[in-house]
Amino acid sequence: MAYVDGFVVPVPADKKGAYLEQAKLFASVARENGALRIVECWGDDVPDGKVTDFKRSVAAEPGEVVVFSWVFWPSKAARDAGNAKVMEDPRVKGVAMPFDGKRMIYGGFEVMVDSEAKP
Repeated sequence: MAYVDGFVVPVPADKKGAYLEQAKLFASVARENGALRIVECWGDDVPDGKVTDFKRSVAAEPGEVVVFSWVFWPSKAARDAGNAKVMEDPRVKGVAMPFDGKRMIYGGFEVMVDSEAKP
């Protein structure tokens, strides 16, 4: 069963280029280690909610943009093994993040519905 890691993070608008470079590097290394697909989305239409919203979820500050990302893996076991390899890869180890990682939210999710699923 497919597995997805999801991420939401506030990124300073003026660090979009740095974030994109870091995201491309991570995507390359993740693909080498079993990820099927990596999607990075720069917030474009992220409205304020009445109770909660994406901005509040990561305590976004003025001048920050919310990034929504996910990584598709073939299974949770593949994700666990792949993530361990990614974190140990010298290309990503010690890379400075162009955002406040303490405000990133993330989690792993079992796929329930996937319109792209193949039999």
